[in-house]
Amino acid sequence: MQEKMLYTNEKDLPLCLKVSDVAAAMGVGSVTAYQLVKSEGFPRITIGKRIVIPKDAFLNWLHKQVQTTT
Repeated sequence: MQEKMLYTNEKDLPLCLKVSDVAAAMGVGSVTAYQLVKSEGFPRITIGKRIVIPKDAFLNWLHKQVQTTT
């Protein structure tokens, strides 16, 4: 069984993330993470059946998702 990763800040994230890394970083389940990663506009690279998410692209995408209210 694979150990669940715990990320406390963005420096802990690997250069290229797996879907399980995205799930751990966002605190969501694997099904939700796969739905998110496959959604339009989410930054990902597909290599065969493997999905890889560049760290910088993920962080940029995440920061753009923040909604502010006034």
